[in-house]
Amino acid sequence: MKEEKLLAILRLQKSKAIGDILAKKLIVKVGDVEQVFKEKSAILEKINGIGAYALKHLFDKENLKAAEKELNYINTNKIAYTYFLEDAYPKNLQNCIDGPIILFKDGNINLKNRKIVSIVGTRNMSSYGRDFTNNLIKELAVYNPIIVSGFAYGVDICAHKAAVKNNLQTIAVLAHGFEIIYPKVHKKYIHQLNENGGFFTEFWSEEQPLRENFLKRNRIVAGISQATIVIESAEKGGSLVTADIANSYHRDVFAVPGRTTDIYSKGCNNLIKNNKANVLSTPNDVVQLLNWDIKPNATKPIQKQLFIELNTDEQKIYDYLQKNGKQLLDVIALDCAIPLFQLSSILLQMELKGVVKPLPGKMFETI
Repeated sequence: MKEEKLLAILRLQKSKAIGDILAKKLIVKVGDVEQVFKEKSAILEKINGIGAYALKHLFDKENLKAAEKELNYINTNKIAYTYFLEDAYPKNLQNCIDGPIILFKDGNINLKNRKIVSIVGTRNMSSYGRDFTNNLIKELAVYNPIIVSGFAYGVDICAHKAAVKNNLQTIAVLAHGFEIIYPKVHKKYIHQLNENGGFFTEFWSEEQPLRENFLKRNRIVAGISQATIVIESAEKGGSLVTADIANSYHRDVFAVPGRTTDIYSKGCNNLIKNNKANVLSTPNDVVQLLNWDIKPNATKPIQKQLFIELNTDEQKIYDYLQKNGKQLLDVIALDCAIPLFQLSSILLQMELKGVVKPLPGKMFETI
């Protein structure tokens, strides 16, 4: 990637009032991230979600200085990264509208294996939780999954260590930059993880492990995986937030049931009781629900027919994509005035008819 493009990505990421969703909309609307900072304000103002406050900070000179400093750090330390429109970006995370526009990475991460599960839970895990986690990963090892967690105390580090022990790739998603080690006591595991996977973070080098960063980190943990497994949790906790996010992404969630009197089983029991998680009693529950033991059928490519009947909404979307080229799902919904929950179903039917195809990053284009 050219430095000019990386600098533009960093500037956009640094801009106040512009989150990942709006950043992606800007990029798609103007055609390229570099063009965002070359486009006239009058044009940008017409993009839904861009207000005077956002525009003011988009061109803030302090943001440019900060981005240049971080770019220098990236180049000096040879930090690897992946942009949300690149093939190397995690495929599952590309389908999350609020996924980060850039991820920094370290280690030997290989995401070609699509069997990816996140394992999360309390920092105060019991011996029951520890034994369950170790046995779960040991039994799943034959399927060679990637184990994702957050490098924290308790369930997180237990999952990472069990993955390494069973020669599985494991990925730690950090809530801070690479210049920080948190918790410090886990510094001794860095080499093992880098040899057997590695680290992802969206945060700049010197970003501290602030409370809000852990909440942001959780969406990556949930989004990067096929499923999220909650081992143990109190009635409230970060792992329950991760489970809620996974549910919002329409990913499978599992929870390990426990005794009603155990403090760190209440969160899991509530997830199950409220139908927010599948009961996880044996490793085979994961295998069966995620269809890991079933060989996928060979899929035939969809061929465009000569004469295709489209209903009113389908024709509207088709004409829009023909005119505007590839577009984000959310942008299509906005510009075509079709609710998102309806649009997804319509696009699926259009895909089956062979007139549109999905692209990485929740984008679509005509065939």
